[in-house]
Order: sequence, then C-alpha cells, then structure tokens
Amino acid sequence: MGDGSRPSRPTQPGHVFVINLENESYGAIWAPGSKAPYLATTLTKQGKHLREYHAIGHASLPNYLAQISGQAPSPATQLDCGSFTEFVATGTGPLGQAIGDGCVYPASVLTVADQLDAAGKSWKGYMEDMANGPADATTCRHAPIGEKDTTHAARKGDQYAARHNPFVYFHSIIDTPRCKERVVDLTALPADLADPARTPNLAYITPNLCHDGHDEPCVDGQPGGLVSADRFLEEWVPKILASKAYQQDGLLVITFDEAELVGPEADSSACCGEVAGPNAAAPGLNGPGGGKVGALLLSPLVTPGTATDAPFNHYSLLCSIEEAFGLAKLGMAGQPGLPCFDASIYDKR
Repeated sequence: MGDGSRPSRPTQPGHVFVINLENESYGAIWAPGSKAPYLATTLTKQGKHLREYHAIGHASLPNYLAQISGQAPSPATQLDCGSFTEFVATGTGPLGQAIGDGCVYPASVLTVADQLDAAGKSWKGYMEDMANGPADATTCRHAPIGEKDTTHAARKGDQYAARHNPFVYFHSIIDTPRCKERVVDLTALPADLADPARTPNLAYITPNLCHDGHDEPCVDGQPGGLVSADRFLEEWVPKILASKAYQQDGLLVITFDEAELVGPEADSSACCGEVAGPNAAAPGLNGPGGGKVGALLLSPLVTPGTATDAPFNHYSLLCSIEEAFGLAKLGMAGQPGLPCFDASIYDKR
C-alpha cells in the first residue's frame, strides 16, 4: 500500500471447508480421555471450540440437508431415505420450508451451492469412496429416482453413503451438469488444494462410513468410531491447513452430524430457538433437536486455543457461510434471532 500501512485482515472467510463426522454425543468427543485425541486435544489447541454447537435433528440426513439448504426434517428424511423418492411438495411454508414429504427436493428448493453459482463463487463436494462402486457413477452418485439406496450398508472397498452427501437430494443440482463436475470423489481434493485458483470457496468433505466414525468396527477390519475418524483428520486436516487458500482466508469447520439417538448418551436437545418446521413434530424424534455435538473452527481469523459457550447449530453454519459470501438466508438459516458466526468468533487481531 502506498502509505506504508499494512493490508487489512479479512473479517470473513473466503474459503470454507466443512468436515462432518458421525453420531457421537458431546462428552464422548471432547471429554478428557476421548478416543479422538488429535481432534479433542491437538486441534482444539489450534482453533476455537464451540462448546454449545447442536445438531438440528435425527437421523443423519436431515442434518446434512440443513447445512446446505435450511430445510427442516420430514418423515422420509428422518428415516434417512432408504429409497430415493421424490419430495412431493404441496406448498411453501414460513421461512421457505417446502411442505410435503419425500427425499429429492424439487428444483424450486435451492441450496447454498445454487447461491454460490449465482454469485460467481465456486463450490465442490468431496465424497470419500464415491468412485468405488463397480457399476455406479464416479461423480454425482445416487440411486435412480424411486429406487432403493444401496449405499446404506458399507461394502469392502466401497463405504460411500449417499445420505451423507446432501447435494444429490436436490433437483436444482442433480438435473444439471454441475453435479457431475462438482460432486466428486475425495481423491480430487489434493490437486484442488495445490492450486488456490482451483480451491473452491466452499469445500464440503464427507469421509466414508468408516472414517466418519459411523461404523464400529468397519467392514474392512478398521476399528471405526472415533478412532478411525481421528485418523482421517490426522491425514486430511494438515493438507487443508497447508493450502494457500486456507492460509489466505480459510475457515475449517469440523463437527458431527448428530448426537447419539439411543443408549446412555442419547441426546435430542436443541438450541438457538429451533422450530420444528411444517413436516415433523419433533425434529429430534425423541426431542426438539439433534443433541449437543460441539464443533471446532480452525482459521487464520480465529484466536487459537479459545472456546465459547455461545449457542450455534447446523442452521447457524449455513447462515455463517451465506454471510461470508454475501448471500441471502435460505430456509431456517433466516430464522429471526438465529446466531451466526460474527466478530466474536472471527476475533484474531
């Protein structure tokens, strides 16, 4: 700068990376003695721990859908959509909620991916094992409309789960070439990280059914659970943190889709004034939400080794991504009073 002053630090991230892990309640993840010490100890010292971050429902799929569209659970999505059925909409409710039931939303229901495209920004979904189905598509992989989703159970060498890939549940994406181009296998990520011009503004990263902690043990003999999830993070987080895009203005969000639904650590609590939406009386099946899971934010914009008890949920994550890129609020992300990441989160000076 001509006056010799230092360039101003960004106040919002320009590259957001999201990693979702699976099905653990807060205490198991973050307490002393966690089976994920790299996450709970090593990485937590490098980032900001959101101690009151909540999932929005049960089972898995509603939480992934919430993160990219703001749509609340429906009976079909609460059952993880064992069949790839159309979402039959009968109208639109408050906060842009599609009224009806089913799995694949009509083209009128938009996602943050659609918003980013319209704003001239970039996005990609990186799905581990997506390209491993011997008779399936290697990108944009999903069942044909109306047919059974065969990815609910892991197979050796192919542990991809479509229900953990929210992009394929929207006609606004799967009916366009963008799906094949941008919903890809995880193996594409290193090359995209190596070139900041190829690194998308939003990178949504989904491990396979073993490496996200869902299965325990795994079909290939790995331990699964938090042990395998932590190993996945040890492999992939350093690659993200070393990228020029992250170092410039990145934000890496590591969280869990939902808390445990059954057992001694079952949790269907909610935060942030979450409302049910028009299609399901209780988003958490046994309660108002998906339980407390916590989250970790790594970024040049946050102060390392800090924590907050401010409440956030998956709708807050969508809201925060939209605010970072100057986008309108979709669905429940536009709920009045919803907390989004602000200067108290991006507090590195």
